[in-house]
Amino acid sequence: MSQQAHPPLQAAEPEAPHLAQNPDGTLDPNLDFAGTTPYEDYVRADVLTHLQHTLSDDPGEMVFLVTTQVMELWFTVIVHEWETAANALRSDDVPTAVAALKRSVRELEALNASWKPLGQLTPAQFNSYRSALGEGSGFQSAMYRRMEFLLGEKSASMLVPHRGAPRVHAELEKALHEPSLYDEVVHLLARRGHAIPESVLNRDVSRRHDADAAVESAWTAIYSADQDTELARLGEALTDVAELVWRWRNDHLVATRRAMGAKPGTGGSAGVAWLEKRARKNVFPELWTARSHV
Repeated sequence: MSQQAHPPLQAAEPEAPHLAQNPDGTLDPNLDFAGTTPYEDYVRADVLTHLQHTLSDDPGEMVFLVTTQVMELWFTVIVHEWETAANALRSDDVPTAVAALKRSVRELEALNASWKPLGQLTPAQFNSYRSALGEGSGFQSAMYRRMEFLLGEKSASMLVPHRGAPRVHAELEKALHEPSLYDEVVHLLARRGHAIPESVLNRDVSRRHDADAAVESAWTAIYSADQDTELARLGEALTDVAELVWRWRNDHLVATRRAMGAKPGTGGSAGVAWLEKRARKNVFPELWTARSHV
């Protein structure tokens, strides 16, 4: 008498979570997870929302702290976009660079809007928790410094505040000695046939970019020709970035002037006087001066 073969035992598959169907045919979301939610696993919201440790009893300090942390997150995204653009330009991939720059324009707009919660501070409101900052100041932000380096605003002295943080200092030192976003733009102009002198192409990239007549002439030629070329579109994307950087600096100046007048800034800076000097500078200077010659 033959015996019937039985299939090997298998572990039962877990049942899919039951999703209740509503009368209109829609399904309610799954609310039952074994551990943390997939959203938490991805966003790490619990970490982000527990990073706020105020140092005073003033309720306004929480707004100041959270707004500053949000700014740091936007700095991080914008650095990512500009590094993406720089790498693309190095490979002559202008469309990818322009797409990254255009994304950064929207991100800069959001960054600049961060001044809104702080822009109406009176001196008394700011003074109520200013002492909690001690010597802390925004110019000590390492990620903001990387933004400035990518714009061509290089300065070795700005590494000094970070000597006590080896990883951060190493990252900034690396960024200091790498070509900036605008350096990559200028090299692209040379590869596209514009007469950029060797003194510009082989300059010390750890130093601040200064305006050059040959680079200005290249942009003049680009803006005097067909405005639908890759280089013209690149120029406009860079100009959008430069304009919003200028607006960021001016919004910072106005917010500081409202909150503390002409008093010295935190961290020992000259406060408003230092910000006024910064606000007068344009990044990508030849893009602005070339317009006078078109």
